[in-house]
Amino acid sequence: MRKGVWYAVAAYTIWGFFPIYWKWLEAIPALQVVSHRILWSCVVLVGLVLASKHWAGFRAAIKSPRTIAIYTAAALVIAINWFVYIWAVSAGFIVQTALGYFINPLVSVLMGVMILREHLRPRQWMAISLAAAGVLYLTIYYGTPPWIALTLAASFGTYGLLKKTAPLGPLHGLALETGILFLPALALLLFEDRVGRGAFLHAGPTLTLLMIGAGPVTTLPLLAFAAAVRRIPLSMMGMLQYINPTIQFLLGVLLYKEPFSRGQLVGFGLVWAALFVFGIDTWAVNRRDAPAVAV
Repeated sequence: MRKGVWYAVAAYTIWGFFPIYWKWLEAIPALQVVSHRILWSCVVLVGLVLASKHWAGFRAAIKSPRTIAIYTAAALVIAINWFVYIWAVSAGFIVQTALGYFINPLVSVLMGVMILREHLRPRQWMAISLAAAGVLYLTIYYGTPPWIALTLAASFGTYGLLKKTAPLGPLHGLALETGILFLPALALLLFEDRVGRGAFLHAGPTLTLLMIGAGPVTTLPLLAFAAAVRRIPLSMMGMLQYINPTIQFLLGVLLYKEPFSRGQLVGFGLVWAALFVFGIDTWAVNRRDAPAVAV
């Protein structure tokens, strides 16, 4: 299990430091960056599927209309998530992206109640109420809802919900999703290049390499995450996932000097309190349901 923990820590740490990578590409329009992320991720993932020698099974699975429908919806949702995230990082809203991933688990739980008719325990309701209070406070403080955070949380929560019924594993699933988006992304990049707005091969070798590198950078934490899920309990994954938004938050405040006022601290504090209650509930339930160990 120790190896699984290290895989999870590696995945969440890489995702936590993602803002640095996308900041390096802030001179490139976000839509082009997302398109390159899709394009090169697809190339890497298809190569990995071929190397895994599961190509025949993958081809058989994608012949199902239901499979294609699920992954088309997932592809559209993850494309929205990637675009909003990359745009927000480039525009100087890293702190708000961190908020989105702090509240994402609670949004996922709420979706389970609303869509899957799951039942919540009292402490889970308390956690959701605290998070809602935090978002409401920030809405009043900003004068508008924290749309970036809410969009990221809702899109990633929806993505997770779709993947709950998806038949393929993480590697094959993302390969199919990026494959579905490949032609639209390629068409957009060719159009941008034709009208003179394309950055690829025109913005210097460093930025060109960073655009290509978006593929491996996307794939590496995914593989670490997939390896971790197979080795450690989901409850432990749930607690470790806060490494990601914590690093993002610290980067936004300490490295990129984004403003973080006392008013924001109150809103974030309510969300952090919600996560604390949620974590206590998860720990208590896992402890209660753990099998007794014979002495």
